[in-house]
Amino acid sequence: MLWEYKELFSAIAVALTFAAFYPYIRSIQAGKTKPHVFSWVIWGSTTFIVFLAQLEGGGGVGAWPIGVSGLVTIYVAYLAYRHQSDITITKLDWGFFISALLSLPIWYLTSDPLWAVVILTTIDVLGFGPTFSKSYHHPHQEQRSFFTLFLARNLVVIIALEHYSLTTVLFPAVIAIMTLLVIIMISYRRTVIR
Repeated sequence: MLWEYKELFSAIAVALTFAAFYPYIRSIQAGKTKPHVFSWVIWGSTTFIVFLAQLEGGGGVGAWPIGVSGLVTIYVAYLAYRHQSDITITKLDWGFFISALLSLPIWYLTSDPLWAVVILTTIDVLGFGPTFSKSYHHPHQEQRSFFTLFLARNLVVIIALEHYSLTTVLFPAVIAIMTLLVIIMISYRRTVIR
């Protein structure tokens, strides 16, 4: 019975993506939220490549929210840069970005999208580093509600997938865990700083 509602779950996940991003984007434009630009560049590129790998792995309509998210994430990186958020870029940041791009030839050479997803998920997790640091030192500059909606979105994405395999489930499951950890960090640090 659940299989009959995959398109509905995918639409809900896309709606949650926009619901999460809209206030976050407005907050960036208002100067209240100052995301780390290169984290978002990394997340945008990795997310979009994972979308392509999920399609290859049979994720079907459940992969579409990840694709939408990848495009919107790249737009957030652009806004963060334009509004002069945290634009520090280290050699490590460049290493993550180049590694994300190198996942494409690895995928091509192995003919297995799982390797691309494993590499990109690892890079995405590492891309959380600057956000964890920033959330620790400046917990009021990040929106807890954004990460909460993203957590919900990733759980719905898993439900919406048409085919379950490590290739299709790994990325949304791990990102759900990482967003939960960011929520916990923001909440804890806000109570300590208060």
